Parts: sequence; C-alpha cells; structure tokens
Amino acid sequence: MKILITNDDGIHATALPHLIRWARRLGDVTCVVPKTEQSGMSQAIDFTREVEVKQVEIAPDVTVWCMDSTPADCVRFGILGLHETYDLILSGINRGLNLGDDIVYSGTVGAIFEGARLGHKGMALSTDPDSLSEALAGLDHMWRFICHHDLLAKNSLYNINFPPASQALRGIRITKQGGMYFSDGFESRGGDLFIQVGAPVMCNRCDLSVDIDAICAGYISVTPLTAARTDWMAFEQLKEIAE
Repeated sequence: MKILITNDDGIHATALPHLIRWARRLGDVTCVVPKTEQSGMSQAIDFTREVEVKQVEIAPDVTVWCMDSTPADCVRFGILGLHETYDLILSGINRGLNLGDDIVYSGTVGAIFEGARLGHKGMALSTDPDSLSEALAGLDHMWRFICHHDLLAKNSLYNINFPPASQALRGIRITKQGGMYFSDGFESRGGDLFIQVGAPVMCNRCDLSVDIDAICAGYISVTPLTAARTDWMAFEQLKEIAE
C-alpha cells in the first residue's frame, strides 16, 4: 500500500512522527505537510506566488517534504509535483475535533477533498487537543474496523474523530455530520484589530448516528463524506426546467 500523509498542524505537529511510524506498518509512506499551521484553510490552494518545498528528516525510510502552503496544496504536490499515485491519503491527526458544520473549514478535511478531486481515497483523523495518546492507541482498532467492513471500497472519503480521553472508549459508530459545534463571533482587540472567537455550543441529543453525539458518548466517529456539491434532490425536481 502506498500512503500519502499530510496535516494542517504543520511540520512540527506532535502527532506527525507517530502517525508516520504507524502508517509505515501498512506500506510505503510519503509525507508532504505545511511549513506552518494551516487550521481553517479548508481546500484553499495558493497559485499566486512561488512556494518553498524542501525535504526534511523526520523518520527513517520515509520521504518527508515541508511545503510553505496549505494542506490541499500539500496533497497536490504529493500527487502532481511528485508524479505519484497513492492507495490512501491520511490527513492528521488533527489537534482538535473536526465535527458537525465545522468540517467545511477544516484544512485536515480539505486535504482529503482535494485528494478525492484528483482521484484518491482519503481519511481525515482528528481528536481532542489533550487526547493524542488515546487516539494513537486507537488507530489499530479503527483500521481493523475499516478493513473488516471494507469501507474504502464502499466510499472514498471518511472523517474520523477519536473521543476525548475523558470518555472511556466504547467502540466505533458510523455517523452523519451533525450541526453547529462552535459558536462564531468577532472580538475587538482595540483600535482596528479584531479576532474571530468561538466556544462549543453543540447540542447532544444522544443520537449515536450523529458525529458529535457519538464522540460525546465515547465512540470513534466514522463519517462517510462526498466531495460533490450538487443537490441531487433539487436537481431531480428542476432538471426538466429549460428555456
């Protein structure tokens, strides 16, 4: 198996060398990651300037590139720049859960969307900032589940969240994207300066088919995603309209 690893936490992310070592057990690994943190960059690419891409030493027998751009661009370079194809793209493990509506902003998720656009399967991996060790310990369990149910043959993209360490791991659930996870707002920092702020506002209805609720109950949440933006229900209703 050929695997491409990226993230949105940057080359110095604590999780990166651990994920590389774990993925190395599955096959050949190439790694292209941003030079700096790129949280909230979604599927953004940078085509207006020259960008620095250089090899760095992180793990033996693994080619690691550090790119001064976004997670989506890291995937693009891994495929288009290196002229390679991969069996799987792993993005993460993100330092922070990617749940509900917030996944549209996630650079971690945006990376696998870009991979899908280029014909590659992908999994975005995330956990609570203080729960990396527990997420790493759960990777084998997650992968056995993926393989046992042949999930990558059934869908190309999955958003996977590992529950906080404060919750005892109860198992794995296939979930759908929930609603709002964080509130949004702007806070004045004086003068002309503002910063965007947010706080958790999720509503736990104890519905284990929802990613947010499953995580709150101690389950690994596995959400199948699609990169298509067409509203097929609306299309079926409107497709006969013409002028």
